[in-house]
Amino acid sequence: MRPGSILLTALTGLVWGVTATLVIAVTLTLITGEVALPQATAGGLAGLLAALTFVWRHSSETKGGLPDWALSALVLFLVLMVASFAAPFSLPLGKAPVWQGLGLIAFVVCVTGANRITLTGARLGAMSRYEREVIYIRIAKGVGFVVFTIIVALPFYVMVMTSLKSQQALLANPLDLSIDVSQGLSGLFRSYVELFTQFNFGRYLLVSAFVSVATVVLTLLFSVPGAYAVSRLRFPGQAMLARSVLLIYMVPAIVLVIPLYAVFSQLGLRNTLTGLLIVYPATTIPVALYMLQGYFRGLPSELEEAGLMDGLSRIGVILKITLPLSLPALASVSLYVFMIAWNEFLFAFMFLDDPDIFTLSRGVVSLNSSEVPRQHLMAGAVIATVPVLVIFLWFERFLVQGLTAGSVKG
Repeated sequence: MRPGSILLTALTGLVWGVTATLVIAVTLTLITGEVALPQATAGGLAGLLAALTFVWRHSSETKGGLPDWALSALVLFLVLMVASFAAPFSLPLGKAPVWQGLGLIAFVVCVTGANRITLTGARLGAMSRYEREVIYIRIAKGVGFVVFTIIVALPFYVMVMTSLKSQQALLANPLDLSIDVSQGLSGLFRSYVELFTQFNFGRYLLVSAFVSVATVVLTLLFSVPGAYAVSRLRFPGQAMLARSVLLIYMVPAIVLVIPLYAVFSQLGLRNTLTGLLIVYPATTIPVALYMLQGYFRGLPSELEEAGLMDGLSRIGVILKITLPLSLPALASVSLYVFMIAWNEFLFAFMFLDDPDIFTLSRGVVSLNSSEVPRQHLMAGAVIATVPVLVIFLWFERFLVQGLTAGSVKG
């Protein structure tokens, strides 16, 4: 046995044991409302011994008995319970027994699976440099995935759970983010019902949907011919225009909003949706043009030349050949522009004063006052987030395909 390989195996198990203990303890605290302190030492020791057991069993020539992963899971569970004195999350087993049981199962499954994935191919004997680097990379990828998931999921969880709480529960214990099922469905979703019945959120949704869809349509009307001209036609300044199309993003929006506010006030466009439909496409057309021109360049020019030879006009070529072949790019650009318009806040906040034409982001901010309970603010944030999240997940394949299209010339 080589000390270096044993140390690396132990380090791997230690990392996964401590990480799983911390994450599951925090999760139990959020779900149950009980303060679950992570037993990091016990978790790390259990993960360490489980990793050594897995690699020893996996590299052992003796067959029979428990599989390597099953023996590792058994060692993991026993060591955790002994080292933590049967309180792996600093809670007596009688408190929230169902959730603690699920937490123990999750700990055993996650640490055993992580050890198995990370240490596949490892052995307690000599390891080559390549084998060590593979394990380091697997550990870094796993920890990065866990951290990224927590960063994304934790705020959304807090937002959703707060929106389901009553005012009395929030005042009694603001850190208790457990679900009180005793109040029934009507009690759980009271904040959402009150948003639509008392705070006009149905109208905010309609206004945001109208503004976002109109922004997509206007953006495509200007960016499609612009991108086609830059990628297919030859004219003076074409190269400079193609390279400088994104220069508008060098100017922060906060710098533009003050002069636009003054100009729109004089023109009567402030506090109107028309003003937003001027500003939003102006900020989305450059990026849409940039994305589409790369895709158009990747399309075979022979197809368009054949269409011109068959008697089609340039407009006919665009409508009947270029656009049908560009549906993935158009879908990704539309999704990207829709998300920008849906989530935009600065211009809506500065330009809109009439609650009847508030966009959803502007309406959510109107809830941020001492007169409105915090659960209503969180419910509004959930309503603003969920539609665009569903649309994004539904059209994700088009977004990836459209963003990567045209990046490699065939």
